[in-house]
Amino acid sequence: MALKKTPPPWDILQQVSEMVSTSGVKGDVDKSLRALAQSAVSRLDMVSRDEFDAQTEILQRTRARVVLLEATLEEMAKELEHLTLQ
Repeated sequence: MALKKTPPPWDILQQVSEMVSTSGVKGDVDKSLRALAQSAVSRLDMVSRDEFDAQTEILQRTRARVVLLEATLEEMAKELEHLTLQ
């Protein structure tokens, strides 16, 4: 038996908002749901966009350096092989 796919959180929030829209507690429910969502997001292990971009740049430079070092090592290995064959 297949499990029913869980709707995204924003769909659930929309449904709750629609259910309470006719009652006088809509404002209280909205505040509570926002607080709950903010609390959940604050517990996530995330980095800022600036930190992500900085780390991406460092990774790109590191990859370029690794490619250069691999090429240098390959060239040195060929030179060594050439010297040992003589």
